[in-house]
Amino acid sequence: MNKWENVTDCFSENDRHYKNTYLEISEVYDDEVEVSLFSSKEDPYEIYFSYGIFYGIIYADEENAVAKCEEVKKELEKEYHNHKEPTNEFINAFARKHEVCMPNDILFDASSLFDF
Repeated sequence: MNKWENVTDCFSENDRHYKNTYLEISEVYDDEVEVSLFSSKEDPYEIYFSYGIFYGIIYADEENAVAKCEEVKKELEKEYHNHKEPTNEFINAFARKHEVCMPNDILFDASSLFDF
């Protein structure tokens, strides 16, 4: 039986900070599904997920972030057991339900290009 593996310790303390967020936990399932929780003192918490071609960020308030992260993990795990790649139907329903976002800097942080 597959299980979620905590890989947070694979990141150095320096790697765990990104802008104004801090990596609280990063977990992978069967080396195919990833869910990470980032805290912030200034902004909402962020839940980053990656599953096949589907990835993004879900925002949550501090009080509900851990429960929301667990809910996301359960849904992704269930879909993974049913389909090794996410279906279009799952992607659309999951994205609507959790208000999945794709921040501009998720792939490339261009902020340093404008520091003149």
